[in-house]
Amino acid sequence: MRLLGWIFLFVLPGLTKAQQALEWGNPIATISIDQSDLISLDTRDQIFASTQNGDIYLFDQEGKQINLFSPPRQGKLHQLEASWTVNIFSFSADLQEHRILDRFLNPLAENTFLPNDITLPKAATLGNNNIIWIWDESDLSLKSLNYLQKQIIQSQPLNLILDLQNLTVKEIREFKNRLFMNIPESGIFIFDNQGNSLQKLPIQIDQRLCFYKERIFWIEKDSLKSFSIRTQEEAEFGKVPVNHIQSIQIGQEILVLQSNTELHVFKLPQELKNLK
Repeated sequence: MRLLGWIFLFVLPGLTKAQQALEWGNPIATISIDQSDLISLDTRDQIFASTQNGDIYLFDQEGKQINLFSPPRQGKLHQLEASWTVNIFSFSADLQEHRILDRFLNPLAENTFLPNDITLPKAATLGNNNIIWIWDESDLSLKSLNYLQKQIIQSQPLNLILDLQNLTVKEIREFKNRLFMNIPESGIFIFDNQGNSLQKLPIQIDQRLCFYKERIFWIEKDSLKSFSIRTQEEAEFGKVPVNHIQSIQIGQEILVLQSNTELHVFKLPQELKNLK
């Protein structure tokens, strides 16, 4: 019995912690979008959603359309970020260009990466201090670009640092002055604001990153799961109230569940608000 007890204590930390089931309530809104693609929420819980051809819609949290931006060159977006205080950032790997818009979807800056010693950008994200982080697949390097001065500040050859066979990067995102790189077949890698490798999170997620309260959230088999960046603890919160959900984004007072054709907007469950 004593031996079994020691075995139990040894394996317990590796288990997923089940949390209290969430009280979802009724959805605030259901938004239908043809060819829905990426979604992001700003600090006022406005919803930004892109389509497969690169159009960006702006909705309030009750699902009312406020604005629409249609780019002159149509192309799929690979990054859409509205969580910054002032700017909206979009990036297209197909067109090899980025764009910064204001809160009303008016373009402020747009440029291609080619004149800046960046050959094959496959992922990009907005950072602090006028920085854009870029994953350049041509030389397997993580680069930071000052987009106002159009200068490369630094370049890190990640094939030497990470020692991975597969460097297929799905997304990079800056969160609380750290850069997160999602490589679904390997895990999530964290870098400091100088591009130095800090640690690897042992979770594999083939969907866009969702941050809330020092945790990463994702949908797995119609269940909501999270991983604590601080404690390294994985948790499960039960089934989400809509089937066939592909991704989630969490704001200040709402969250959005995304399926193929619809966005389902819910008030943020109190159980998530109470998380430490």
